Amino acid sequence: MSDLAQTLLQLYLPLGGWIFAGWVLGQFLPKAISSFLGKALFWVGVPITITGFLYRADLSGWIFIAPIVAWIAILVGAIFAFIWIDLGVKDERIKALSRGLDDSPSTSSTAILNKSAWSKPTQGSFLLAMMVGNTGYMGFPVVLNLVGADYFAWALFYDILGTFIGVYGVGVILAARYGRNQLKSRVNLLKKLVQNPAFWSLGLGLLLRMVQLPVAFETGLKTSAWVVVNLALVLIGLQLSQLKSLQKLNQVIPCLGIKMILVPLVVGTGLMFFGITAEPRLALVLQMGMPPAFATVVFAEAYGLDQDLAVTTIAFGCLGLIVLLPVWMLLFGTLS
Repeated sequence: MSDLAQTLLQLYLPLGGWIFAGWVLGQFLPKAISSFLGKALFWVGVPITITGFLYRADLSGWIFIAPIVAWIAILVGAIFAFIWIDLGVKDERIKALSRGLDDSPSTSSTAILNKSAWSKPTQGSFLLAMMVGNTGYMGFPVVLNLVGADYFAWALFYDILGTFIGVYGVGVILAARYGRNQLKSRVNLLKKLVQNPAFWSLGLGLLLRMVQLPVAFETGLKTSAWVVVNLALVLIGLQLSQLKSLQKLNQVIPCLGIKMILVPLVVGTGLMFFGITAEPRLALVLQMGMPPAFATVVFAEAYGLDQDLAVTTIAFGCLGLIVLLPVWMLLFGTLS
């Protein structure tokens, strides 16, 4: 068995095993358990993970380019999404006009769009799914297993300063514009960031690097961090067990194709022109290639976006990740 196959097998077994365990538990446990576990991981678990793995992580090199890469990936995804939506809407309008269903230019932008497969809520979910990935609960375990804890900081900076701000910044703007439900108040992005425990644990992890921790304490911290990683995978399984609808495949396939294949391939290739290669580039490519974030479902429920599309992109995105990981390892990894 090749080194690549052995590495992937070592990832797939725990990754699939813990997610499947969560899915099985989700068939019997009340939905409140998933919500409780999610809050516990957000406030306690993720900070432990960040502090534990950041303590010995390699912060040398161009690590601060990670959030810049995240925003480039978000921007590229948004551009492709707008182009695809525009093509889809124009195609439906042309078909409607050819059938004589709409001969009034003044109503073409409203009547057709409201009945089309590209309604505004669908456009909002499509944009969100293509722009932000699950770089935390799923991205962290993948990077830790395939790249190693030494380069965890690259994935961390990508998530906190890139994806997180994208979700609660761009996500809220998109929800306000495309959702059926009007927002009662604007979400204060700065307040969200300050209240995010990941930022505090980032600072704590950086401070702890200045001191020499007892071996027993360091070992316990890292062990706890890995326990949290496994619990995060269980949470993904619990959330997947609650997804009841798998529709919108005509929109899901191009969405995931651009989000999980085209963007990582284009941006990942471009990184070598800036001297970002080997393990750091692989960590960033893996983060770019993550399935859409579960926050897209939360936004769909809260703000009246297309829930069917949000659910289906996540479900098929998780399946697609299994197929794509060997591709990224072959193209951007150090194994062959």
